[in-house]
Amino acid sequence: MKKNIEFNKMYTTNEPLPRVPWSEYPRPFMVRDSYFCLNGKWDFGVGQDRREITLNKEIIVPFPPESLLSGIDEVYDESLIRVYKKHFSLPKNFQKDRVLLHFGAIDQIADVYLNDNHVAHHVGGYTPFFADITEYLKEDNEIIVEVKDELSNHTLPYGKQTTNRGGMWYTPVSGIWQTVWIESVPEEYVKDIETKIVDDKVKIEVDGVESGKVFVKELNKEYPVTNGVAEFSIDNPTYWAPDSPYLYHFDVITKDDKVSSYFAYRKLSIKTVNGIKRLLLNDKPYFLHALLDQGYWSDGLFTPHSPSFYTKEIEKVKALGFNALRKHIKIEPQIFYSECDRLGIIVMQDMINNGEYSFIKDTALPTVGFKKKNDKRLHKNKKSREAFISTMKETVDILKKHPSVCYWTIFNEGWGQFESQKAYELLKSLDNTRFIDTTSGWFICGDSDVDSRHVYFKKIKIKPSDKPIVVSEFGGVTYAVKDHVFNPSNTYGYGKCETREDFVKAIRALYTDQIIPHIPKGLCGAVYTQVSDIEDEINGLFTYDRQIDKIYPEEFIDVSKKLIIE
Repeated sequence: MKKNIEFNKMYTTNEPLPRVPWSEYPRPFMVRDSYFCLNGKWDFGVGQDRREITLNKEIIVPFPPESLLSGIDEVYDESLIRVYKKHFSLPKNFQKDRVLLHFGAIDQIADVYLNDNHVAHHVGGYTPFFADITEYLKEDNEIIVEVKDELSNHTLPYGKQTTNRGGMWYTPVSGIWQTVWIESVPEEYVKDIETKIVDDKVKIEVDGVESGKVFVKELNKEYPVTNGVAEFSIDNPTYWAPDSPYLYHFDVITKDDKVSSYFAYRKLSIKTVNGIKRLLLNDKPYFLHALLDQGYWSDGLFTPHSPSFYTKEIEKVKALGFNALRKHIKIEPQIFYSECDRLGIIVMQDMINNGEYSFIKDTALPTVGFKKKNDKRLHKNKKSREAFISTMKETVDILKKHPSVCYWTIFNEGWGQFESQKAYELLKSLDNTRFIDTTSGWFICGDSDVDSRHVYFKKIKIKPSDKPIVVSEFGGVTYAVKDHVFNPSNTYGYGKCETREDFVKAIRALYTDQIIPHIPKGLCGAVYTQVSDIEDEINGLFTYDRQIDKIYPEEFIDVSKKLIIE
């Protein structure tokens, strides 16, 4: 891999990091008043054997070592073990009965030690885990995290990471990249909350406790928890939608515990409207006006400078008239999804791909029309298949709580695709309340709720379908902003513009000539590539460092308004 020094190092802000970055409560869907953040400076080192590694560097958690913000800015060989160490003491009166140590995400394989005791082992780079550390706590504590990243074998989900970055593949990420934190809980505590709404009746399932009460703040009413469940109805409920993201906030209160959460009324369905299959939001036809969002940042890679950057970006996307983001082959920290819930933006969530990828078989040939395969024979590696399914189950379990998440994508352009019919059936059994795009782009080999197509290099043409049609990727027009390009010597995209004015004209033309005319024919959604530039890719609406907007709301909002289905 090329050294980072050859590229244009760009920060998204001149503001220095606080002493404890990302100190915001990391689990907005289930908030408890007990919180101790371990982000900030950790000792760090790499080597072949954990016991012989000298921790002679300092890293800023939760930024991956490959990032500028981590203070390391180094891509290490995957054969090397990453080791983190931190000393901490808990505040007085912090501990109740049990103490839990949480990790938002560590890429890829983590072992955690507290005071020389092995307390956790976790496999997978995108999902949270925790350990009960009560029995091992002292007045002064030492935590060590040992990380292995086996990226090149492609068994575990890896997204757009590669050991040889370039084009549509990006700098790899390893180690801790989300918040590390501690909470203390009573012996009997609320472990999880899931809200289900069927026929306008609310059912709140509380895991870990049998009795208590639920107090809904907007209603100023409380309801009993019996056998771990509270059930009630709301007369004339207010529904969640991007233009009115209404949330109902509530507390679960037990004898010894209190947790705050929220839910929303939101209906998703597919129906025939005027002879055309449509996606419906709250019983009304709804066009998914989306951007591809890959969640990379010039200074933090997987992790932005602060959660406020999520807020700013969602607000900018909405100001342009977009109502959805396709979160592409990455799972974000919980704060991102809660901001989508609060601000009102639909999330089309991808599963994280793994398995082998072939440019010829998976991209080039399908792009020119060869889109048929028998995916029962694809990617037969048993461990790879099991890892994908396991991560899919975890993804659904984590994100199904968020009303903004309305759409699942299982496989993208054949990368790691296998037995898509079985994958669809499994996902439907895990969550039958959201739209499922089984094979985004091509290689349609089983059931899917939508007819999903990717269109680059040619005009969009819509043929009749018995399913709602979604152009789940298109566009990708490039425009290089001087001094804001990561790799000036080798840029990438799908159509070059020399000026910002030409860039704006090109995007407007794509929508007015190829998207809007197809809505009456059955087009139900379109995902433009993409939110921001990423490394070599310069096809974003914003630069990689988020310093420059290539298009302004007043230049595009009129186009967005024409995408509304009446």
